[in-house]
Amino acid sequence: MNLLPLPAFTDNYIWMLHDGHRAAVVDPGEPGPVLQALQHHGLALEAILVTHHHGDHVGGVAALREATGATVWGPARETIPEPLHRLSGGDTVEVLGLRFSVIDVPGHTAGHIAYHGADAPGGPLLFCGDTLFSGGCGRLFEGTPAQMQQSLDHLAALPPDTRVCCAHEYTLSNLAFARAVEPANAALLQYSRDCEARRAAGHPTLPSRLGTEHAVNPFLRTREPGVARAAQAFDPRTDAADPVAVLAALRAWKNDFRPN
Repeated sequence: MNLLPLPAFTDNYIWMLHDGHRAAVVDPGEPGPVLQALQHHGLALEAILVTHHHGDHVGGVAALREATGATVWGPARETIPEPLHRLSGGDTVEVLGLRFSVIDVPGHTAGHIAYHGADAPGGPLLFCGDTLFSGGCGRLFEGTPAQMQQSLDHLAALPPDTRVCCAHEYTLSNLAFARAVEPANAALLQYSRDCEARRAAGHPTLPSRLGTEHAVNPFLRTREPGVARAAQAFDPRTDAADPVAVLAALRAWKNDFRPN
C-alpha cells in the first residue's frame, strides 16, 4: 500500500492511498492533483474520505465523484456535497481492504472527524484533517477549547508509531511557535532542524509520528509544567493546573504569533 501527499493550493495536502490499481483520497480540496496522480499511476479512484466541510477539503469532491464514480464518506453533522455516506465516532469504514475507525474530533469545526487505520501496512495511519498538525493544532472556528482538548486527548491516546497525516504543510511555522513555548526542549530543537532540512530539500515534513508529537507539540503537552508556565506568562489569568485553560491561552497566543 502506497501513501502519497498530493500538494494542493498553497500548503494543502490531499492524501492518496493506492495499491497500484485502486486508490482512495482524503480531503480533496481541488480535483486537479488527484486526476493527475490517477493518470500518472494508472489508478482507479474508489473512495473519497472527508474530515470536515471547509472548501479547501471538499472543493474537489463533486468533480472527482462525477469523473470516477468514487464513493464518498464524511462527517454526519456537517454540510458535505451529496451523495454522502455519513459517519460518526465509533463507526468503521473499509477502504482498499483497510479498516478505518472513525473518531469524533470537534474543535476546528463542530462535526470534524478523523480516520484511524490501526492495521495499515507500514504502521497505523491517522487522517486528522485540521485537528492535529505537526507541532500544532487547528484554529477553533466552531468549537471550544474544551472540545479541542478532548479531541486531542483522543488522538494522543493512539499508538505512538501512528503516522499523522494532517492536511497542511504548517510544520515549520508551528515549530517556530513551539520553540517560543519551550525554547529548551531538546527533542523539539532536533525535530525543527530535521524538518527544516526536509523542506530545504523540497520534501514534505509529513507524515509525522504521534510519538514525535508527544515530545514536541505544545498542544499535546498542555499538562507539562513548562508549557503551562509559558501559557500563564502569555496570559496571567490562565489556570496552569487546567489543561483546557492552557490550551485556550496557547491557541490565543498562536493566533497572532509572528516569529522573530
